[in-house]
Amino acid sequence: MPSIDSLLQQTMSFIPLLITLIMVFVILSVAHHWLINKHADAGNEKLFSRQLIMLGLTLVALLAIIFALPISESSRNQIIGLIGLVISGVFAFSSSTIFANLLAGIMLRITKPFRTGDFVQVGEFFGRVVERGLLDTEVQTEVRDLVALPNTFMITHPITVTRTSGTIISTSLSLGYDVHHSRVESLLLEAATNCQLSDPFVHIVELDDFSVVYKISGKLEEVKSLISSKTRLNREVLNVLHGNEIEIMSPSFMNQRKLPDDSKIIPIKPREEVDQAIAEVDHVIFDKAEEAEQKEQHKELLQKQLIELNDDLNQADNKEKESIKLRIDNVNKKIKALNTASTAEDQGE
Repeated sequence: MPSIDSLLQQTMSFIPLLITLIMVFVILSVAHHWLINKHADAGNEKLFSRQLIMLGLTLVALLAIIFALPISESSRNQIIGLIGLVISGVFAFSSSTIFANLLAGIMLRITKPFRTGDFVQVGEFFGRVVERGLLDTEVQTEVRDLVALPNTFMITHPITVTRTSGTIISTSLSLGYDVHHSRVESLLLEAATNCQLSDPFVHIVELDDFSVVYKISGKLEEVKSLISSKTRLNREVLNVLHGNEIEIMSPSFMNQRKLPDDSKIIPIKPREEVDQAIAEVDHVIFDKAEEAEQKEQHKELLQKQLIELNDDLNQADNKEKESIKLRIDNVNKKIKALNTASTAEDQGE
């Protein structure tokens, strides 16, 4: 029968473990409250770094509990080795899916190749970025659908990002050798100018057997109207060339038609051209991406205001501090309202 001293000694050996468990519970609870619970409506984009911190704290807490166990050093090393083996196995089995996408998401946040609202081309997918998630990136396509692209797909394919400061749009067409290239070039430049494209230029792309391939390009300053501007450029090219008696027709069709040689196939322009309001097409197609970009910009503006107000608070006297604190509370409420609205919309989708 064990003596009282041995029982007391065994009980005392568990005291460090008990203290460690209490400290781990308190620290993890406080950290979870400040890092996660207080920002639960921030969405995956803002919670990503906080979740990584909680994961690191949990692993450290687990190691602290193992070191506090009243066991021999060899047994402790075996437990640590077993946990390391389990973690390595989890990473190995999930490396092609969850873990790989997680690492890809971290890489995209470090390199920052694009932002919310940018036009991107990844493989065969083209559209505007709606959200950069923890495991995938959501893109709104030209047909208004939302496509969730895994982050591994994003980093294994070249990403073409349309610059917000402006991009080059272009269109190509083939014309016969009977029209001099200088006349075609001047008319194509006129069409690009009518579309309000800056610095337009014309390339003679190719000299085919029966036609010349021209390409008219110009810089579009307002990239949000990218889709409608391409349509407008094509329309202006048709209007300008047809208005100047230049025929756009396949050479094979020209050789086969039974018409007089001086006859031209040019559609008759209506007296009043119907305005198709194509400028509104972009807002209809990329509505969610537009909202996401505006909210992102609004949040950044509020964050800057918050930093400025905190600086003013540190330098203000007692009379001004109360009013500055009220303004800080109002800014925080606006940020929280934006985060709550974003979370509600994501759940509604």
